[in-house]
Amino acid sequence: MPSSPILPISTPAPKAAIIVGSGLAGLSAASQLLKHNIPIHLLERAPKPGGNSIKASSGINGSPTKYQPKFLSGPDDAFYSDTVKSAGQAMSSMTVHRERLIATLTNESAGVVDWLVQQGVDLSRVAQLGGHSNPRTHRGAGNLPPGASIITTLLKSLQESPLFHLQTSCTVTKVLGSGNRVTGVEITSAEGEKSTLYGPVIFAAGGFAGDAQGMLAQYRPDLGSYPSTNEPRPGMQSLLTAVGAKLVDMELVQVHPTGFMDPKDPTSPVKFLAAELLRGEGGILLVDGKRFVNELDTREHITDVITKMVPASTLPKQWDVQLVLDEGIYKMAKSHIDFYVWKGLMRKTTISDLGPTALGAIQEYAKVAAGSLPDHFGRTSFANWTLTEPNPDSVIYVGTVTPVIHFTMGGALINENSEVFNDQDTIIEGLWAAGEITGGVHGGNRLGGSSLLECVVFGRRAGDACAAYLGTREE
Repeated sequence: MPSSPILPISTPAPKAAIIVGSGLAGLSAASQLLKHNIPIHLLERAPKPGGNSIKASSGINGSPTKYQPKFLSGPDDAFYSDTVKSAGQAMSSMTVHRERLIATLTNESAGVVDWLVQQGVDLSRVAQLGGHSNPRTHRGAGNLPPGASIITTLLKSLQESPLFHLQTSCTVTKVLGSGNRVTGVEITSAEGEKSTLYGPVIFAAGGFAGDAQGMLAQYRPDLGSYPSTNEPRPGMQSLLTAVGAKLVDMELVQVHPTGFMDPKDPTSPVKFLAAELLRGEGGILLVDGKRFVNELDTREHITDVITKMVPASTLPKQWDVQLVLDEGIYKMAKSHIDFYVWKGLMRKTTISDLGPTALGAIQEYAKVAAGSLPDHFGRTSFANWTLTEPNPDSVIYVGTVTPVIHFTMGGALINENSEVFNDQDTIIEGLWAAGEITGGVHGGNRLGGSSLLECVVFGRRAGDACAAYLGTREE
């Protein structure tokens, strides 16, 4: 995608904003800045914009919305409590601060869905993902995954403005500052050309889940042999600490329970995520033909159960877990499953292909889903599982999955307005952060669907705060 060249600027340009990172947090911030008629320089180190957000496949949380079941037409207080519960032991420190961030995240979720729909994004389908008490994760009814749908829609709108300038294949090498104030960034292009931009900075450059030899090795060396859903690239939190930013929760790394093992390259260190909505729509997990967990528990819990088992290999460290779907799930998640089948990550087959013990496990689950039996794992939502009388010839869709490093909960400590704290717990002037580069929002475990939500909530707040800092009023 063509991008506008960035020219060296010799003097400060106080009426322009700089955004580092073109994922959903960066694009959300840019959308708000354009609303205030602020010129934007959006910097992206990858050749194409979108970051990890464009790959998001399960959806974005929001509640209450008109798309949810009618029984959720009023306030969804459980969203806040689900998020607090998911954060776990992390809530014992900075408790009040974390509660404020979580309240901001959940209270603004319905408005985020409304805003995205107003931009032209279809979010009409809702699923209940792991760790959620209610269905609140929204996606569209079409073939485009929710992350790609949101990113392409916002990017198209931004590119229509002459105030929006996108630079790809460039790396921010330094954040400039004086005292406790950020004044700009230094950049190096893919060709090695160095330049400087001046202005307030919104950092939305993502996490460090792909930095296996750097920040992951520093904060979580025990995860060094795990595969990841992230392409190898260094984390950028050190650029913020260089100007005094305070980091929190850096040891809190989410290992997602279901990354596909590609039969063509099963030991690849980079895996493709098996969307959580597959379990949310009714899918089950089997090891040696048997269920072993409530598939709608938190990512952290399911991963813990799997990793207590003997791994199938140690380098990379991975387990052989079967993700099984029936034809009812296929109908509701057809675009996802067709894509996985096309990539060779799932296959259409019959129960007999899973070995002698799987039929009994699936028959029992079918009775549980039909309400004939209680689930001894505690699962209560079965969504679109429709297979009532499984037999060896029953059609299923199956893929092999394993736990994968997926998301980092730690990063720069922010407040509700996306302002960044320094080590003395005071605000750094001229600097905001949003998305996975921040810490304090999710604690020990991020709920599925809350990554995109976090990006929009705190990205938009960063954009508004930056516009106010520049002293420009909305017209």
